[in-house]
Amino acid sequence: MFDVEKVRADFPILEEKIYDKRLVYLDSGATSQRPVQVVRKMDEYYLRYNSNVHRGVHFLSNKCTEANEEARETVRRFIHADASREVIFTRGTTESINLVAFSFGEAFVHEGDEILVTEMEHHADIVPWQMLCERKKAHLKVIPFLDNGELDLGQLDHLLTEKVKLVGVVYVSNVLGTVNPVKTIIERAHAVGAKVLVDAAQAVQHLPVDVRQLDCDFLVFSGHKLYGPTGVGVLYGKEALLEQMPPWQGGGEMIREVRFERTTYNELPFKFEAGTPDFIGIIGLDEAIKYVQHIGLEEIAAYEHDLLRCAMEQLKQIPGIRIFGEAAQKSSVLSFALGDVHHSDTGTLLDKMGIAVRTGQLCAEPTMQHYGVTGMVRASLGMYNTREEIDIFCEGLRKVGKIFRLG
Repeated sequence: MFDVEKVRADFPILEEKIYDKRLVYLDSGATSQRPVQVVRKMDEYYLRYNSNVHRGVHFLSNKCTEANEEARETVRRFIHADASREVIFTRGTTESINLVAFSFGEAFVHEGDEILVTEMEHHADIVPWQMLCERKKAHLKVIPFLDNGELDLGQLDHLLTEKVKLVGVVYVSNVLGTVNPVKTIIERAHAVGAKVLVDAAQAVQHLPVDVRQLDCDFLVFSGHKLYGPTGVGVLYGKEALLEQMPPWQGGGEMIREVRFERTTYNELPFKFEAGTPDFIGIIGLDEAIKYVQHIGLEEIAAYEHDLLRCAMEQLKQIPGIRIFGEAAQKSSVLSFALGDVHHSDTGTLLDKMGIAVRTGQLCAEPTMQHYGVTGMVRASLGMYNTREEIDIFCEGLRKVGKIFRLG
């Protein structure tokens, strides 16, 4: 049984008062809160063991190095990668995608080639590919989605040609909550020789992810959406591909030998980890993953699915509501408009009631354009949210509606 009150006890911020009202935090899609276990572990290393990694022979350096490499193995097990050298630490999902766009692009993309993304991608999975296409004189193609938030897979047959070198697809949409059929897309992409990068930033905290079962070529995610620290993320890549890709940054750690005549590069994964990493953040990520695994991703997924169903049912009863994204397979995101009330007005009024939501373009302007809106309100759920909070949220929306005389 999932014990949400036990989980909430690990997140002191949930007891905070906002304008004299208990915080209802519905913005985990932007950044999740952190349990005390993660903060304490990072504090422990900052206060007792702080020292740079992979460079020292003394006790403190070895202690941090061992903790960082243990974290790499934790990530490997978490996503079921074949080897820890396939796990590269970055500053987050955005940097991971940029790394692939530059390095994979340098090795494999040429003039006239194509990159394929979906219409519902986050800007971080659009702009780096546009930059690559400009650099290489390649072309960006788009898989559209239907009004219910599901990808139009009927378009794949003519979009997936031998010119496509890479497909970038979000596992769970940060706006629509759609859980995309990434395994099907991967199989069809591989059939024409294309590689696939899966953006799992909104997936790994909500459902189990297995890169071997998916057979994806790359997978990326961030720590701060996984109840971990900011400024740290992960790039998974198949070893054979990573070996063929050049480094994208130069500096310490990513080298084997440096001569003015020629520099040789380090082995995986260090070839892609130039400079001092956020080694304390990596230790925090390790603790966050262990925290989630202790609770159980399947248990989290089942609880959040029930919470989402409850929220969807209540939202549909609110006068003037327009929900964006009602895919059959949907995760813990609710994006909507309330009549003709501006999204920022809705968000501001909810904030005065202690309810934190996200408003605006949600780093997904093409999705906004699809629905003909300038922005949306988004409530994104985490494992610490409750049915009582859903009730408070929906009652808050009704109050906003009354202020603007909706219904």
